[in-house]
Amino acid sequence: MPQMNTEGQRLRFPQPTVKLEIPNGVGKPPEPDSAHPMGPPQYGLPMQALRIFLFGLYFFGSAICIHGGQILGWPLYLFSADWFYAYMALTKQYFGLLITTMTQWWSPTLVRVSGDKSVAGQLHQAADGSLRVDFPERIVLISNHQLYTDWLYLWWTSYTNMPPTHGHVYIILKQSLKWVPIIGPAMQFYSFVFMARKWDQDQARLRYRLGKLNTRHSGPLSGSHGGSQYDPMWLLLFPEGTNLSANTRAQSAAFAKKAGIPDVRHQILPRSTGLQFCLQELRNTVDYVYDCTIAYEGIPAGQYGQDIFTLRSVYFQGRPPKSVNMHWRRFAIKDMPIDDSKAMYEWIVARWREKDDLLEAFRQTGKFPAHAEAVNIEGGPKDEFKTAYISTEVAPRSPLEFLQMFAPVSTAALVLRIGWQVVSKFAGK
Repeated sequence: MPQMNTEGQRLRFPQPTVKLEIPNGVGKPPEPDSAHPMGPPQYGLPMQALRIFLFGLYFFGSAICIHGGQILGWPLYLFSADWFYAYMALTKQYFGLLITTMTQWWSPTLVRVSGDKSVAGQLHQAADGSLRVDFPERIVLISNHQLYTDWLYLWWTSYTNMPPTHGHVYIILKQSLKWVPIIGPAMQFYSFVFMARKWDQDQARLRYRLGKLNTRHSGPLSGSHGGSQYDPMWLLLFPEGTNLSANTRAQSAAFAKKAGIPDVRHQILPRSTGLQFCLQELRNTVDYVYDCTIAYEGIPAGQYGQDIFTLRSVYFQGRPPKSVNMHWRRFAIKDMPIDDSKAMYEWIVARWREKDDLLEAFRQTGKFPAHAEAVNIEGGPKDEFKTAYISTEVAPRSPLEFLQMFAPVSTAALVLRIGWQVVSKFAGK
């Protein structure tokens, strides 16, 4: 998967023409390698070159095998749409395993998970230290967009769900990614939603795709209740529309000034049109919006994660964030003003101001304010010593689980080889 500049369609604000001076050093360029917040590279140039080679071999080799498996399964659509969608969900699980193992092997780091009272009892840590979340099979998931890896950790969270839903993640992203070689066609098989940022065009496309997600199926991966039902669905939107950077921070500040509203400090002001439309279309099949606030430890004041935690720094030099912090909240759709555009925009901005306060608290203390009742740690204390945080890492349940990714293509190759030997044997007689 490429870096995702995900785009939930939203209110169209004009691009600012004012040039802002950002105070207090905000937006200054990152320090040179010698003064990098994570210290000097963990690996020298020869080892970095080897890590780049092995990373490319694993990622692109696995991606090609997964996409090959998708192509092998395409004829299923001619016989049964339910089985086709079930098979594509299986290949989507493979990609979830790819990014999970990729992160574990090349960018291991502490993941700290917390929540407020709205997710009480839904965040669990097993005896082996792994994360297990107990979220519904169908949710709309929103998040702030700090860094290009945000979507990776959110997808991994779906892998930790009980039951796992990493085969049913749907992402709204920009149209230009649709035709990226291998990755673009693979995302089309995954039924991701591609937006051109023109609402008159995108609205019909989004309605069609959401209609598909509102259709009952009876395939083997259609949820945990059996029979014809709505498929599991984690629909991921980033209401900010792009990740945080000096440019997008300046644009957000310019809009706030022009609109005469207070700006946020650690994010971009969100937009609401895409989220509102999705909730209107899904209101009869989805009950909750889950909100994740993500923060990366080690970003100095006045700098941005995309400049500190680059692909090279995180995966090849051995300088990932000290910790990735995820704070969860839940909102009932029935309590949201999804039929009033002005009220909906005010609702999402209010939630973003709350997230901004959470991020400010994180900046000052290194942790999000959290409620202990949100978490359940197997074997941990249950009294006043109970912690409000789960400390874990991105990892698969089994070290050999990733081999599933190669099963469809390997099986097809084996069948073709046996078939060719049989044909050659009889043709030679």
